[in-house]
This record gives sequence, structure tokens and C-alpha cells, in this order.
Amino acid sequence: MTRIKICGITREQDLHAVAHSGADAIGLVFYEKSPRYVSLQQAVQLVRAVPPFVTVVGLFVNPSVEYVREVLAQVALDVLQFHGEEEPAFCAQFGKPYLKAIRVKAGVDLVQCAARYAGAQGLLLDAFIEGTHGGTGESFDWALIPHDLPLPVILSGGLHAGNVVAAIRQVRPYAVDVSSGVEASKGIKDAAKVASFINEVKSIEL
Repeated sequence: MTRIKICGITREQDLHAVAHSGADAIGLVFYEKSPRYVSLQQAVQLVRAVPPFVTVVGLFVNPSVEYVREVLAQVALDVLQFHGEEEPAFCAQFGKPYLKAIRVKAGVDLVQCAARYAGAQGLLLDAFIEGTHGGTGESFDWALIPHDLPLPVILSGGLHAGNVVAAIRQVRPYAVDVSSGVEASKGIKDAAKVASFINEVKSIEL
């Protein structure tokens, strides 16, 4: 079964809706330029409300070592997700499993990326939009993803209930990751959209 991560959680009611609908993981954004950014205080309160068996992923973009350690000292994260230009050694130094986001466009060698970040739990593949680090709601050409990647693929970028079935059938990812595609506005999730997205994913027989 394709796993599901709902990213950019900022409110406890959204967290409950996401967990109730059957998501496997939630994402908390620790990047101040994002409209979905959460403070340490917000993150602590949200994580306290996470039910059992829901993975908590912390998203960072080119953070300092000190900032990641500060977050980890206060917030019970299960997995780290790096969306910037972080080197493999940087990502691996915190004693936590990590995902490396790759912004996909023609010419990006994903097999080489997988080899470079061989210590990652998986590659999160997102759309390349100049000047951004994800969360744009834009999709990319899924045909650019080779079928022989040695790491699990988490497919992101412009997914929503209307296209996620086609995406899964074409890419066969380990997981899908959605944020803007299930929102009422930036950082505010729409419970009906969340439920519809998750139902679509769970309806697929591969």
C-alpha cells in the first residue's frame, strides 16, 4: 500500500483530521520563510496531540546544525526531511533517519542523487521551481523518474485528489506527500480534501 504524508500541519484540529482520515505521517515545517512554518512552541503542542503509529517528520531548508539540534531537543521528531542543498554528511549527523528532497527537472540525474544520499531513508521528489524549496503546488513530469532508483521514492509536488491515482499508477512510489493540494488556504488544511485525497490513495489496487 502506498504510504501517505500530509505536510505543513499548523493546527491541532488539522492534525486530528489528518490522523482520523488515515495518514501515515505528518510534516512540520521549520523554515521561517514558509507560510506553513511552526515555532518550537507550536511544534511541541502539536506533537503532544499526535496519536500512536503516526510518524512525525520535521522539514528543514539549509538549517544550521545548532537549529536542528535545538528543535530535536524540544520536539519529538521521528524523521528529518532536508529540502535545501544539505550535504549527505550534514543530513546524517543527527542520529535520526532522514529524507532528502530533490527538485526534479530535465537534466537532474536521480540515480546519481540516490547514490550520493545512499544513507537516506528515501528521496522526496518535488518540482523544480526557481527560487523556491518546495510547497509550490506545482507538479513535474513524472516520466523523469527512473524505475530503477535504489532508494524508496516519496512523490511530491502538485498532488491532489484528482491526480494522485494517475501519479501512483505511473510512478509506483513508496509514498505520496501532499500539502497545498489538501488546503483551504496556506497552512490551513481542508478536512474534506484530506479525506478525499487519502481515500483516493487507498482505493488503488496495484
